[in-house]
Amino acid sequence: MYLSHNLWRRPPMRSLATIASGSPPQNVIEKIVQKYAVNLSPNQKVKQGDFVSIQPEHVMTHDNTAAVMSKFKSIGAASFFQPKQPVFTLDHDVQNRSEKNLAKYKSIEKFARSHNVDFYPAGRGIGHQILIEEGYAFPYTMTVASDSHSNMYGGIGALGTPIVRTDAAAIWATGRTWWQIPPVAKVEMLNALPEGVTGKDVIVALCGLFNKDEVLNTAIEFTGDTGVSSLSVDERLSIANMTTEWGALAGVFPVDAVTIDWLKARAAHLALTRRDPHPRINSERIANLANNPVRADMDAYYAKHLTIDLSTVSPHVSGPNSVKVATPLLELEAKNIKIHKAYLVSCVNSRASDLRAAARILRGRKVAEGVEFYVAAASTDVQREVEESGDWAELLRAGARALPAGCGPCIGLGAGLLKDGEVGISATNRNYKGRMGSPQAQAYLSSPAVVAASAVAGKLCGPASLPPLHDTLSIAWPSSTIATAPKISYRELSPNDSSSSRTTTADVVTGFPATLRGELLFCDADNLNTDGIYPGKYTYVDDIPPEKMAEVVMENYDQNFASIVQKNDVLVTGFNFGTGSSREQAATALIHAGIRVVLAGSFSETFKRNAINNGLVVLEAPALVRDLRSVFASKKALTKRTGWKGTVDLVNGQLILKEGGQGKQKYSIPPVGRAAQELVVEGGLESWVKNRIDT
Repeated sequence: MYLSHNLWRRPPMRSLATIASGSPPQNVIEKIVQKYAVNLSPNQKVKQGDFVSIQPEHVMTHDNTAAVMSKFKSIGAASFFQPKQPVFTLDHDVQNRSEKNLAKYKSIEKFARSHNVDFYPAGRGIGHQILIEEGYAFPYTMTVASDSHSNMYGGIGALGTPIVRTDAAAIWATGRTWWQIPPVAKVEMLNALPEGVTGKDVIVALCGLFNKDEVLNTAIEFTGDTGVSSLSVDERLSIANMTTEWGALAGVFPVDAVTIDWLKARAAHLALTRRDPHPRINSERIANLANNPVRADMDAYYAKHLTIDLSTVSPHVSGPNSVKVATPLLELEAKNIKIHKAYLVSCVNSRASDLRAAARILRGRKVAEGVEFYVAAASTDVQREVEESGDWAELLRAGARALPAGCGPCIGLGAGLLKDGEVGISATNRNYKGRMGSPQAQAYLSSPAVVAASAVAGKLCGPASLPPLHDTLSIAWPSSTIATAPKISYRELSPNDSSSSRTTTADVVTGFPATLRGELLFCDADNLNTDGIYPGKYTYVDDIPPEKMAEVVMENYDQNFASIVQKNDVLVTGFNFGTGSSREQAATALIHAGIRVVLAGSFSETFKRNAINNGLVVLEAPALVRDLRSVFASKKALTKRTGWKGTVDLVNGQLILKEGGQGKQKYSIPPVGRAAQELVVEGGLESWVKNRIDT
């Protein structure tokens, strides 16, 4: 079913988009957003920086559906705006067979049935994979999800971007939410990968090579005919998936012959199990796609241009405990790093091609003694395929331990988590400290082939380092024994006239606190992720009271934080604060701890959205962070009471220090505009929506 992008219960309060003069050229991201933006002025062309009201094709929620249900009900909505717009997929805590979790899952299913919402039960697969397999994420569409890895839809040529739970409830009730079109970066892929190098190696290398926030909070368009065409759809999905860890809000591949062939094959497969054509992946829709390609205009503006020569990429490993550290496999092999656990699970690398690659390496071999190797298919369709090919049986014969289709260890839930002092190698997408188990463990990321070989050897290595077996099929692998750095380039481009932002002076919404006063509380850390702010083990426990959230906030960063923070402190932290998953508790827990405003060098855009949607003011103040670092560099405490007290002028965009501090006494910060003021005054997006829907 296709959604109408014109139907609304009532006109919005106001348009959030900039009115363009003339018709400026657009890139692919802007063209897709143009299709899904609503209530635009006649002839208006959207562009980077615009705030737009969007009605996405679909919105996916997973285990967090229960929390969104609570928000939806609290809003007072009696029905869904468009029941076929949402998709529910249960995939995160599927190993949890407790009465409480089963009751939660049952309530989600009952809710879906009562509202005629498409529902996929626990065990069917990971939500992102389902959205690809079932065509909810389709080329040139905009599909969002209450999960940070919705970037993955870009592998099929869709614009996938994360939203938060409050956004999801707003879409259920009104069909729409808001989005600020981010700066668009062009990533050009030159030449083709060497034999044995995979898409996972590409994105691991990109995360490590461009690790200075070059693409932070951008939307990426991948280009390069030769490079892109050499990548399979599975490889594109892996790369797009981990653009999240790279810091981007979307990562979109072009739609080409490889994409069309994949869709045709998928449509043929689906036709075998249906009497009628599939509602989303069918020959008519695929033909329309092939006949109406979307291409960037010749003079389309890109904020940044990066290149990578794929022919110079070698197998890479990420970590330990950071995606910003990527090392050629050959260098790490020489260190003889013993492993205890290996993982081939998650939405980034557990498709059929990934499982076949691992089975090929394990054929004729066994998992090393003392190593636990966990495998899970991305979906039941994937598992059925590898069972029919014999690859699943080969994995189990070699000693792999099967887990149900779902997120499991990747999110730190269920069997096989890392313990104190253990080392794990994983084909997942995140290796943040403590995410896959103990904060005292070390986690590395790599391709399925490297994970499988490491499981056999009991140490971090590639397939070429395993003793050869005469009855084992040859394994394609780079022949070079010298680790060389991939060839890359990076440049920032000056805005052209059509892309220049237009600003207006914000007035003050009645009830908005124009100024806030407090002491600066300094947490000097860059890339402090949402696991550090609000631990994953609490994320899917929906009945934690506010006082408990205040006790555990920042626990994975500093266990002493809760005893140090005081009401009305101004929290100051480093760059890319709130990176990682889209859990909104990372914002609400700070509010419950008494924080009303957070200043940082920069933010994860997802966290920023989450914070503003919940009425927490978050503003960039890089100069302040640099000054605090110069003064407090010798202080070893993770959380520092600075003694610097002042006033945050939210309307005029200034921090004025009255007590303490050295050097500058005034710092410029972004002024809080009317749209954000309304959310603060009305208590967040949930209340904002409640005040605007029909009752």
